[in-house]
Amino acid sequence: MPIATVAIPAEEHARLREQLSARVMSAAQTAAWLDAEEAEQAALGRDGQWLPPSPQDDEEWLAADLGADLADDEDDWLGGPGGGPPGDEGTWLAALPGELQDEYFEATREPELPNPIKAGFWNRRRDNDGFGFAAGGVGDEIPPGPVLAGLAGDVWQDGLSRRSDDELVGIMRAGRRLASWAAAMELAATGELVARRFAEEDAGDAGVGEHVTDEVAAALTLTGRAADRLVNLAVDLSGLPATATALAAGEIDLPRAWVVAEETSPLNPAQRATVEQQVLARAGGQTTTLLRRSVKRAALKVAPDAAKDRKEQAQREARVECWEEPAGTSALAGRDLPGTEVLAADRNLTDLAKQLKAAGVTGNLDQLRAAVYLALLSGKPFETLLPAAPAPQRDGQENGLEDHQDSRSTSNPAPTLSAAGSVHLTMPLATWLGLTDTPGDVAGYGPVDAMDARSLAAMLASRDDCQWCLTLTDRNGHAVAHGCARPRRPRRTRAGPRGTPTDGTPADQAWTFTITFLQTGSCDHSRESSGYEPPPHLRHLIQVRHAACTFPGCRHSAARCDVDHTLAYQRGGRTCECNLAPLCRRHHRAKQAHGWQLTQDEPGILTWITPSGRTYVTQPTAYEA
Repeated sequence: MPIATVAIPAEEHARLREQLSARVMSAAQTAAWLDAEEAEQAALGRDGQWLPPSPQDDEEWLAADLGADLADDEDDWLGGPGGGPPGDEGTWLAALPGELQDEYFEATREPELPNPIKAGFWNRRRDNDGFGFAAGGVGDEIPPGPVLAGLAGDVWQDGLSRRSDDELVGIMRAGRRLASWAAAMELAATGELVARRFAEEDAGDAGVGEHVTDEVAAALTLTGRAADRLVNLAVDLSGLPATATALAAGEIDLPRAWVVAEETSPLNPAQRATVEQQVLARAGGQTTTLLRRSVKRAALKVAPDAAKDRKEQAQREARVECWEEPAGTSALAGRDLPGTEVLAADRNLTDLAKQLKAAGVTGNLDQLRAAVYLALLSGKPFETLLPAAPAPQRDGQENGLEDHQDSRSTSNPAPTLSAAGSVHLTMPLATWLGLTDTPGDVAGYGPVDAMDARSLAAMLASRDDCQWCLTLTDRNGHAVAHGCARPRRPRRTRAGPRGTPTDGTPADQAWTFTITFLQTGSCDHSRESSGYEPPPHLRHLIQVRHAACTFPGCRHSAARCDVDHTLAYQRGGRTCECNLAPLCRRHHRAKQAHGWQLTQDEPGILTWITPSGRTYVTQPTAYEA
């Protein structure tokens, strides 16, 4: 069997052979062998034809030189008649004493080099270098490009069924990074084509810039609208270099690039750069909904006038649209409506749906909201949504006839149409006082500009049927303190007008307000309840701390979630801020499924571990993110 050795310089190999031969041959034999070799090299040198052996000639060189030079006059070498050096290196080395073989192998051993990265054959173990697509491996973190494509392709071709759950998640992540890289390449090429066509049009080729979208549509088999959107994004990204770079690096994907481009479209280049700087660092860890809120908030800060102009233009295009859904159903939606009025209408739908549920109407809250929505828009009386109650039986009957009095007059009174309820407004005090234009936020709705925030606050302050709340946040936007205010009905004099206190101050300026600090770090359990159900004030604080379901990326409103005990109450879990968090019903069931784990190491900081072994940490809601 041939023995693999490393090629070494000719003079070193000759010296090694000389040393080994001198230790197994007599002095005379060694001298004869060296004389013969020197004579041969001198002859070759005079002809100018001698060259050092190449690596692939190692075996032939050893066999020919040690064999042919000594075969005729060294028949007794190593003890056998006619036993000159054999014709292959392996046999010759085998004839050497063991210690000389060791020296030869050590001298010609291949240097130890790092193992090549080979996707599909890496094991995720503590004693390796983390190669592979498992968490922390090279394939899990390597930037997108030809190398990652090759590694992922090798694993895919090798068979995904051979990969662990952890590796499959890494391959999914690699596929998303590669898709981002490919999208960035497509958009860069599109942008370059658009720039060339408009340059040609400026040079006198009329129409080529105008119809570049048609050229793109034909090349990619797109509709006109899809091609318009692609071209617009390519042009937008030319003015958003940091976003384009993040897309090419796989730090964000194409939907996130769309969000940044759309929300910064009314800004000038300097303002866009400022927004990019503020949002891109955390964009990869946000859903598109959260990223849109972040970009919108940043845009409102750097260019409130531009955002105002954009909103006014959109409101001039207010409309109601209807379309078919894929399931064969239909959709009806108002578009570009005033934010404050939409918020009030949305709260009204929720309040009416809750009244239906209290009256015994079957269905979940979303279904009841939809029923109220259609009833109000189609002109049906709200009372028609109530269940029909059975007619009451009287103790006696006259002439065998039953009393068929309408039961609605004595039971299930119709709910009233009102927007009563709780509105959670987060806004800096300076904005409320009109000192700055920093945007606010409305739970379940999103960022609102300073003008809308003040208008909403004024509207809330003018009502006596609506509780409203204010949240104070730290520099990361996390809630640290919260207070709820309710208009206090003032005492009135007998002669005073309704709604006016005795001192003449308007009633809508009288308030009760208390600030409560939320638990952070280690919990002192001061608001712990002994029962299973959290009391209303504790439930409210939990929903303030987390405005949505605490599963990574879920945006289901906390108001519609279960307030879950992270450690089950039956297992000793506290009904306290440090052990409660909102979970929608879907993710509440996921938490209880086999292989899932959820812990709350500090109040509001939850750690999810999925069946694949991946870990995800969710923080309290960042209202100003």
